[in-house]
Amino acid sequence: MTGQRYLHFTVFISGMTTLAIELSASRLLGYVFGTSNLVWASIIGLMLVYLTLGYSLGGRLADRHPEEAVFYRLLAWGALTSGVVPFLARPVLRAAADAFDQLAIGVLAGSFTAVLVLFIVPVTLLGMISPFAIRLALSETDQAGRVAGRIYAISTLGSFFGTFLPVLLLIPLVGVTFTFLIFGGFLNLVALLGLWRRVGRAAALKRLWMPALLGGLALLWGQGNLKNTPGQVYETESAYNYLQVLEVGEFRYLRLNEGQGIHSIYHPEQLIYNGPWMQVLAAPFFNPAPYTPEHVESLAIVGLAAGTTARQATAAFGPLPIDGFEIDPAIIRVGETYFGMDLPNLNPIAQDGRWGLAHSPRRYSIISVDAYRPPYIPWHLTTREFFQIVYDHLTPDGVLVINVGRAPGDRRLIEGLAATIGTVFPSLYVMDVPDTFNSILYATRQPTRVEDFYANYQALQMQAEASPLLVSAVTRAIANLHPDPCAGAEPAAGCQVFTDDRAPIEWITNNMVLNYILGGGVEELQ
Repeated sequence: MTGQRYLHFTVFISGMTTLAIELSASRLLGYVFGTSNLVWASIIGLMLVYLTLGYSLGGRLADRHPEEAVFYRLLAWGALTSGVVPFLARPVLRAAADAFDQLAIGVLAGSFTAVLVLFIVPVTLLGMISPFAIRLALSETDQAGRVAGRIYAISTLGSFFGTFLPVLLLIPLVGVTFTFLIFGGFLNLVALLGLWRRVGRAAALKRLWMPALLGGLALLWGQGNLKNTPGQVYETESAYNYLQVLEVGEFRYLRLNEGQGIHSIYHPEQLIYNGPWMQVLAAPFFNPAPYTPEHVESLAIVGLAAGTTARQATAAFGPLPIDGFEIDPAIIRVGETYFGMDLPNLNPIAQDGRWGLAHSPRRYSIISVDAYRPPYIPWHLTTREFFQIVYDHLTPDGVLVINVGRAPGDRRLIEGLAATIGTVFPSLYVMDVPDTFNSILYATRQPTRVEDFYANYQALQMQAEASPLLVSAVTRAIANLHPDPCAGAEPAAGCQVFTDDRAPIEWITNNMVLNYILGGGVEELQ
């Protein structure tokens, strides 16, 4: 390989590593801080600032020292600092994880900032590579445009591969830490080989300690736990999430990413957990009386997680067919291994819930939507167009159930979803789950009245064979019902309709959380 071709190869690998670091950074931060637009904006924004600094410094350095020895040494240091980032970040992230569990906002914000600052050195160094490579490749000034275009094209092509390799291949296979090590280590070897070829053997051998250091870190600390939460029995990383299984007494809990939400719960001999899962069971009883459990023929769950709702529905209604849409196959495997998700009537489907439901040939008695990445509900599951898909896949007496977050005194998200659902469904009801920040919205495909719910409840209480789980769910719903906030002559102020074109879900949620924190809500919880 000629010097020019090896330079192009180096630029390609550098571009690939730069994008891989950016995407891996989102996963490194995601298991503590989540993957909201706010986190992504912080990562992308600061990475662009670091690259801008690198472009400027790289151009200046190249003009002063247009030497391949300087170029490859620069690359070697960029590779080394890329590989050590997760090890430097690990103690900070563990402190942040503990702070998140205790809602220590100051420590959390400081940790988030500290981890992002860790990327300033590797990303800035890698940003210096492209302008430096242009200077090395430039032999005639009348070819400057062509040379610059070629270098940036090669770098961008490398970035294309760096976009997909970590997310689709390396992170699910070996985890975030080893992903950093693989990209950093390979780029480091490319730099040392460049030094060997273009400068001399001695220059490369002097820096063999760099890949040796990365290899040593991999052997000694590469397999350490990402979190050390009390009761942790399992953790893993998938293409979508960081997954954690906790065991407290005889209960098991599934937590994802930053861990502020319990996505599933399991007990081998108990099914009443007093959370939002059970409230799905109350949904069909909003239909006109008399309505009995035997009327429920099928269930779809958008956000299956580890199957808590599926187990409860099977206990309450019998072995009805259940389609469970869960975008992350790793969550399905965890459910089958740790949460007893082996029901013969359950069909787990590893697909995005909206896409899977839209392409399902079936109609369902109940469609449950509970796909939170706390504190955010995916915006594409909140729009008028999505609820039209739900409506079209319900039986004539079918009911939509959706779990919605709220803050004390702030019900804007509930109001917006109620207004949106109300453009598709004729009747809607709201209940607050006691001792939580969750509310459940029920929407019936046919026009109904709340009096029907009361009548069905009375009939259910008189059935000796009725499931205690079912009676408990309907009782809690009745005790905590609220009127539709967007019905009547004076709808609530937050009753805006969300569409695929405009659904400011994260903006509303961020504002709710910020107001709650500034209002002293965190101290109330501690």
